[in-house]
This record gives sequence, C-alpha cells and structure tokens, in this order.
Amino acid sequence: MSSTPPSPTASLRGRIPNVPFWAQILLGLVLGALLGWAAKSGDISWLSTTLGKIGDIFVQLLMLVIAPLVFFAILVSITNLRNVSNAARLATRTLMWFMITSLIAVVIGLGIGLLTDPGAGTGLTAADGAEPKKHGSWIDFLTGIVPTDIVTPFTELKVLQIVFMAVVVGVAILKVGEKAQPVLTLSHSVLELLQKALWWVIKLAPLGTLGLVGTAISTYGWNLLSKYATFTADIYVGCAIVMFGVYPLLLAGVAKVNPLQFFKGAWPAIQLAFVSRSSVGTMPLTQKVTERLGVPKEYASFAVPFGSTTKMDGCASIYPAIAAIFVAQVFDVPLEVKDYILIAFVSVIGSAATAGLTGATVMLTLTLSTLGLPMAGVGLLLAIDPIVDMMRTATNVAGQSVVPILVASREGILDRAAYATADGSHLEDGESRVDAQPQPVAA
Repeated sequence: MSSTPPSPTASLRGRIPNVPFWAQILLGLVLGALLGWAAKSGDISWLSTTLGKIGDIFVQLLMLVIAPLVFFAILVSITNLRNVSNAARLATRTLMWFMITSLIAVVIGLGIGLLTDPGAGTGLTAADGAEPKKHGSWIDFLTGIVPTDIVTPFTELKVLQIVFMAVVVGVAILKVGEKAQPVLTLSHSVLELLQKALWWVIKLAPLGTLGLVGTAISTYGWNLLSKYATFTADIYVGCAIVMFGVYPLLLAGVAKVNPLQFFKGAWPAIQLAFVSRSSVGTMPLTQKVTERLGVPKEYASFAVPFGSTTKMDGCASIYPAIAAIFVAQVFDVPLEVKDYILIAFVSVIGSAATAGLTGATVMLTLTLSTLGLPMAGVGLLLAIDPIVDMMRTATNVAGQSVVPILVASREGILDRAAYATADGSHLEDGESRVDAQPQPVAA
C-alpha cells in the first residue's frame, strides 16, 4: 500500500523549531540593543544606517495601510452596530468608560510626577532640544476634524479627518439601506484585504524591533537616559500601575472576570503595540484578541477601532501629565491646582488628538499650550520619545481591549466561557475579523 511522501515544506517545518512570537520579539529586542550599542561605541556608521533603514521600512509598511484601514474599519464598525441590541447605549457606555479610565490614568500620572519631580536637577535647557514641527491647539483640534477635501486626509495621514469621513459614510449607508449594500459588501472585502496585508507586516515585527531599538540606542546612547532617568521611570511605572493595577481591579471588580486570563488572551496585541508603537497598526490584532476574550464580534468591531483612534491612557493621560510637570520644572514655571485640573481636562477630552499614531507630540503640545508652558519643552522630550513610547502604546492597547470587556460584561453579552479559555498563543495568521458575507443593511 503506497503512501504519499511528506512534502519538502512539511519536512522542513518538522526540522525547524516553532519559535513563539513573543520570543522572536524578545530576541529582536536583545539583538537590537547589542547592535545599537556596538554601532554607538564603535562609531560604525554603516551599522547605524542599516538599523535605521530596517526600523524605517517597518514603520513605513505600517503607515502604508493605516489610512485606508482606519477608514474601512470605522465604516464597517458603524454599520455592524445595527446587529447589536441597544447599540446607542453600548456606544454611550463605551465612551463613558473611556473617559473614566482616562481620568484615573491622568490622576496617577499627576501623582507620580508630583512625588518624583522628574524635571528637577536635570540640567536641561531649551538648547538641548529642537522646536517641534507640529503644534496642537484647541482651535486646530476642533477645526481639524472636518476635512477640506477627501484626498489630503489620506495622503497626510490626518486620522481624525479620516475617522470623521468614515463615520459620515457609515451612517449614510445605514440611512440609504438596501441600495447601499454593494458599497458595504465592497467595504468588508477591502477591510479583509487590508487586514491580511497588515498581518504580513506584523510577521516582520521582530525584525522591526531590532531596527527600532538599535536605532534608538545607536543615536542617543545610554548616556541620554541619565538626564531623563526619573522621567523615563515615571512613565514606565505609571503605565505599569494602570496596566497591571487599575485594569485588573476593574476586570475583577466590574466585569467579575479573572484578570490573569485577560493578559493570557490579550498579550499578543500588547507586545505588538510595545514594538510597533502604533495603536492603529495593532488594531486588527487587538480586535481579534478582544473577540477571543468573549466580546461579541459586532460590538468589538465598533469598540476596538473607535478606541484605537480615541482611547489613549498611555499617550494622552499618563504621558502629558508627567511631561507637563517635567517641562514646568525644567523651565522653573510653578503650577497651581487649576493647572492640574486643566491637565486632567485636556487628557480626558482631547485624547483623540493622538490619533493612534506613533508618538504623542500633538497631544503634548496641546497640553502645554493650554497651560501656557514653553513649547521648547517638547523638543527636550523628542530624544527620549522612542523609548517611552513603547510602554505608552502598550498601555493604550491594553485599555482598548479592557473597556469592551467591561461594557460587554455590564450589558450581559460577554461570553464568559470564551473568556475563561482564551489563549493568545494560537492566533492564526490572517484570520478574518469581519463577516465575509455582511447582513443586508436595514432601511
């Protein structure tokens, strides 16, 4: 009796060990640090250039799909709400929990900043940093939501304007009804294609980690951390308190679920966010792990894309709070109680200004301009930004998954059996997060 011989690919897979994704990223992190140190200490320009190109290409690949991904993800998420009972209440409660957790995060950030004085004794001045190219203001924030044309938001990656257009088109599709079904079907197909392409980019995350970490160390060196040691530690400690303290307490106390199980299921998205420094780039994976943690797909497909562009506990709450205190201390500007209240207000209301992209410069300039602090302070923090941004973004993504679980639990729609068995270690490449055949639009 003849049997089919194993294919060369299958034989090769049998000989090559299956290295877990988290181990690949950790290996990239270690190698990147070593290569960056070697390039810096040995003044090896070609190695620094190579590391920079590797990191830049990885980020560029992420950015390439972000604009259309945001548009179609938000559009589809709006139309998916028609399949959810009490959609308006779900949306309202999601926004409410976004604001509650943001307020908790900014209070923690302010507390840490006041206790540690991150800007005291650094010896830094305005000459140590460059003026930021982009400033944020409330007028720019409010007027910048509505685009002047439909092309510029995509070419210049103005995410808030892309979100605005997606919401308008999504609502229009619902209002038009059956006649808009071809547009909705096409949107689902395009979204699946974009998600598949992004999964290919995600597979390159270990290599991207090597380039990004290596570039940061080869460019700035370890000596940079000495001047920003307290500030950097404050950001990491603040984010850790929120991620491993506040979120577990909310999961246990509000959702009545095991917090450890959450991290078991959501860890792939959190670690990818740490590496990519992009909430939007991590969005498909965040949505997948949220669904596997028992949140209904129809609701998760709304809450996660919405959160990826507006829910930023790390970048928009902890970071600007500590950074404002840092800048005020460097420039010897006293802050009063009303200033701390303003910081909290800006963090809770203006968090959408971060738009889920790498870096939080716009949000920081918005905070500093509201307080009347020197904009030159932003330039001081640009050097250390790649290092602190990793932890900020990981916190963002964790929160973007926690809130849908809280809301789903309170609404009685959380699949607790799925939550209890969720395992993020077996996520399959390219698994769809939208229905291949969307339901007809109700008129």
